[in-house]
Amino acid sequence: MAAIEIDSVVKTYAGGVTAVRGVSVTIPDGAFAVLVGPSGCGKSTILRMVAGLEAITAGEVRIGGRRVNELDPADRDIAMVFQNYALYPHMSVRDNLSYGLRNRRVARDEIARRVAAAADTLQIGALLDRKPRALSGGQRQRVAMGRAIVREPAAFLFDEPLSNLDAKLRVQMRAEIRQLQRRLGTTSIYVTHDQQEAMTMADTLIVLNGGRIEQVGAPLGVYRHPATTFVAAFIGSPPMNLLSARVEGGRVLLEGAEILAVAGLADGPVTVGIRPEDLAPGASAPDPAVAFELAVDYVEELGNGRLVHGRHAGQEMTVAVAADVALGDRLALAAGRDRLHLFDSASGRRLAA
Repeated sequence: MAAIEIDSVVKTYAGGVTAVRGVSVTIPDGAFAVLVGPSGCGKSTILRMVAGLEAITAGEVRIGGRRVNELDPADRDIAMVFQNYALYPHMSVRDNLSYGLRNRRVARDEIARRVAAAADTLQIGALLDRKPRALSGGQRQRVAMGRAIVREPAAFLFDEPLSNLDAKLRVQMRAEIRQLQRRLGTTSIYVTHDQQEAMTMADTLIVLNGGRIEQVGAPLGVYRHPATTFVAAFIGSPPMNLLSARVEGGRVLLEGAEILAVAGLADGPVTVGIRPEDLAPGASAPDPAVAFELAVDYVEELGNGRLVHGRHAGQEMTVAVAADVALGDRLALAAGRDRLHLFDSASGRRLAA
């Protein structure tokens, strides 16, 4: 096991396209870190630089305190699990698991021990003599994980390993991966564009945008205190409502709404953020800091509740409610001061108030 340090790392491709812009973050020994962000944000490029599959333009990557920039992937003591499983189709499961160890000339009895231990851990002992074509998607993913486990590496790297699975199996497999990582205690970096997957799996959440880090923290901390409007809109399903407003004379003015005074903010445009679940029917909200009406455009039934989509003062909003709501209703809503998030309109950065 080992900590992974990514220090001021830059990746610029031929033609001058910069995919990663000075990223610095440390993943502690034994932690499970998730890189999350939209397509093209640089998360897979960062993972591939840690793995040695992409050259680093500038900066440094250290694994267990050792600089690895110039080391080949095989010499970095890492194991990678890919999106497409990367299994050898002509080999049995047993041979897929043992292939890397045989290439490294590990003793035969040690190979047998590691393969048996991985098969037992992943419950694939009955599959050892099958070929990959005879396996389901979930079974293939377990074999791919087993091939990483038998290496007994200092770190695991996961590149969107569940994106080829159906929704139900993805939920099952992400729980299995997380439980396995906790049991093994191996430092891990996991890449995904799925923010729900990131929230449920991470010890440390690293939110990326445009090749830069927007925020690093525990999942709930990032959710409850987003550092930017990008994080507020990206983390959470449905995303946070972001409304244009102004500060004037120590009060936040939101068109068509009542809002309490705030201290310490300069006059000017701001963005008010409110999570859909933090908006309550007006009559039931204690000590509301903001109250307004929502013109209902669409109701999304979820079974255990509903999402109501509508407009306030021309701005689109979503609210999670339990009560029956119909198209065309005007829904009175309110939120407490501790449920409001204020952001600078120009930079998108969170404001302290």
